[in-house]
Amino acid sequence: MSNEEIMKVVLPLLEGKDLVTCMLVCKQWREIAQDDYFWKCLCAKKWPSICKQSSPPTLSYHKLFKTFYKRQQNRVLLPPRLSFNDLEFYIDIWTEESLVFSEVVPGPVLQKGAWTPPTGISDVLRFHLASPDYKMTLPMQPRFDIPLGQTVSVSVLVGRKDSRKVACIINRSVFDYIDRSTYRAMAFDYLDFSPAHPFVSGIRAWISLLFMEHGNEGAIDVFGIELDFCDAANSEDQVLWLLDMLDWK
Repeated sequence: MSNEEIMKVVLPLLEGKDLVTCMLVCKQWREIAQDDYFWKCLCAKKWPSICKQSSPPTLSYHKLFKTFYKRQQNRVLLPPRLSFNDLEFYIDIWTEESLVFSEVVPGPVLQKGAWTPPTGISDVLRFHLASPDYKMTLPMQPRFDIPLGQTVSVSVLVGRKDSRKVACIINRSVFDYIDRSTYRAMAFDYLDFSPAHPFVSGIRAWISLLFMEHGNEGAIDVFGIELDFCDAANSEDQVLWLLDMLDWK
């Protein structure tokens, strides 16, 4: 039996990466391993039904296998159409029915969170704020206390200066969870997306009150807020794409 005949018996038994390795050995092996029959054998293992046709649904079984045998990772994200320079955020916080914070925050201010947290915050919170996860933060000026036991709620709208439209990020959600290990009180709401994106759902916007504890054990000292979309976006470009898909009105 010739070498070529032996290869034609062995190659259908190989996995895809091994067949590719054979193509790199020499010209003769490459010409043999390029035979679409061997790639059809591989496709039959992964997608048996697709090999029941008399011809491949693409140009070749080789192309079909190369295209779909492995999920594509780290796809390059196109540049977002939005910029933080186009945005402004409307943030309102209530304790019970009393308004304790109400500001229009320019996009670039919330974008980078370029401020130094106060001295005395916990090491866990300092580590959290310094982590590489993308988050937007803002100092509270002036700082304020919130009595424990009171209902605290928040609304966040975002406006586009280019089209003069507004979208809702958080609609009067309650800070119903206090994580004392990281000194954050957290609230969330599900984002409303444009009808142009009917299959995008279940993505939350999270907002946290960053606080310190002081002598008054009955209250927390709020010195900042944090906004993130960690369910789906962990970079500036991803956040901008997410905001672009909201239901702007």
